[in-house]
Amino acid sequence: TKVPTVPVLLFLYFFIFSYMYPCIHNYFYTYTYYLCALTGNWKNDLASTMQIGKVSDSGVFSGVYLTAVSASSSRIRPSPLQGVQHQVDRRAQPTFGFTVNWNFSESITVFAGQCFLDGDGEEQLKTTWLLREEVESSNKDWGATR
Repeated sequence: TKVPTVPVLLFLYFFIFSYMYPCIHNYFYTYTYYLCALTGNWKNDLASTMQIGKVSDSGVFSGVYLTAVSASSSRIRPSPLQGVQHQVDRRAQPTFGFTVNWNFSESITVFAGQCFLDGDGEEQLKTTWLLREEVESSNKDWGATR
């Protein structure tokens, strides 16, 4: 068998590392630049705001929620939130859930949702929520959840 000459080996070396390596590297590693991140400040369509701190390696996070709407007659105040983000394989568009313990009423709201990246790379949170308020007895249980 014939052994490739030095010029052929040099050509292959430069071809692989100047052309193929960036393609392979980008294919496997650039996805990390496009992960949807919960950390930061968020504002919804009704002008409620949420600040989420650093998400831990296990997906746990905390923050503050300030609602712009309320059925309570009390003055609205910022309220603490605690949550978890799904961390399996560091998905690009993770699911998450969090609970807000309202500081101005006897109620708690749980949110479940997913972080999406739109066509322009902008992050969007899509959530569903369930609010439970305290009632005097189990007879009034039916109307305590919205």
